[in-house]
Amino acid sequence: MTTKGLEGVVAAESSISSIIDGVLTYRGIHIDDLAENASFEEVIYLLWYGKLPNKAELDQLKRDLAVNAHIPDELIEHLRLMPKTVHPMAVLRTAVSALSLYDDEADQMDKEANLRKAVRLQAKIGTIVAAFARLREGKDPVAPRKDLSYAANFLYMLKGTEPEEIQEKAFNKALVLHADHEFNASTFTARVTVATLSDIYSGITSAIGALKGPLHGGANERVMAMLEEIGEVDKAEAYILDKLANKEKIMGFGHRVYKNGDPRAKHLREMSRQLTQLTGEPKWFEISVKIDEVVQREKGLLPNVDFYSASVYHSLGISRDLFTPIFAVARTSGWVAHILEQYDNNRLIRPRAEYVGPQKQAYVPLEQR
Repeated sequence: MTTKGLEGVVAAESSISSIIDGVLTYRGIHIDDLAENASFEEVIYLLWYGKLPNKAELDQLKRDLAVNAHIPDELIEHLRLMPKTVHPMAVLRTAVSALSLYDDEADQMDKEANLRKAVRLQAKIGTIVAAFARLREGKDPVAPRKDLSYAANFLYMLKGTEPEEIQEKAFNKALVLHADHEFNASTFTARVTVATLSDIYSGITSAIGALKGPLHGGANERVMAMLEEIGEVDKAEAYILDKLANKEKIMGFGHRVYKNGDPRAKHLREMSRQLTQLTGEPKWFEISVKIDEVVQREKGLLPNVDFYSASVYHSLGISRDLFTPIFAVARTSGWVAHILEQYDNNRLIRPRAEYVGPQKQAYVPLEQR
């Protein structure tokens, strides 16, 4: 018996994150608890080591991330040479793959080496995204600082100025909410790759390729495109009704796993409200709310994590095509956790296919075709 899209198929056991009865947890801790209280660095440690860090452990991880945040000069020059008009996810996919060339431990497979590479990857991936974002605008990259949180440092490298406290808080919360999500498409892709005993850089590169698609990480970009196309609150209802009448998909709604709503959405909705007020552009939140109301009324669908994250990132001054690379920055923490778990109890992932093509065919010589 086949299951299209592997829906409902349990592919492996995992102790990293769970979605049970619509409740998302990381290592058994409710996502609401983490979103309201945890720093992204704490969540990284939790996902990788299976427990929340004490102060000494957290301080060490912060130091390690700060020390490793610089990217090689050769990679910066490579980023300078990349076409400025390509999608940043294509650049990120290529840059992460290239990053392995400058890591002397790239092909070392012991656990200690993999953890060191994990730190380097997590530290550098945000720097890569911020550096390309500036280079394509004709600006020089901003070097990372050692005295800022992971969230604040990314915004600093992107903009060249320290973020306000509410901006840092909002971005930290977005990173926490996007850190992991059980066996999503990109995570499963990473595990399939490293199940061959390929290296961690190959696993992350594969995952970035999967996340790039609009049915996965790319959805939040299309949400913002929709908001900008609508433009004003009083146009939102007619726009959505027209899309529904034409049987077009409204991005940012519904989820294969969550039938009663994505538990992450409410946190981003509140940050969207606060940030759009701060920027003096509350219309982006108001348009989002109106769309939310119409889609729920007409289709019974609830927003997922992509829907309100779009207006949050926009309010932080982040370009629309950087939304998915930022998703990758956050999700690297989860990808790494799953890669390490796969290595710890590995078996090659090799499913079968149900053949439905023609049978008992004979080879026909070329002159008879």
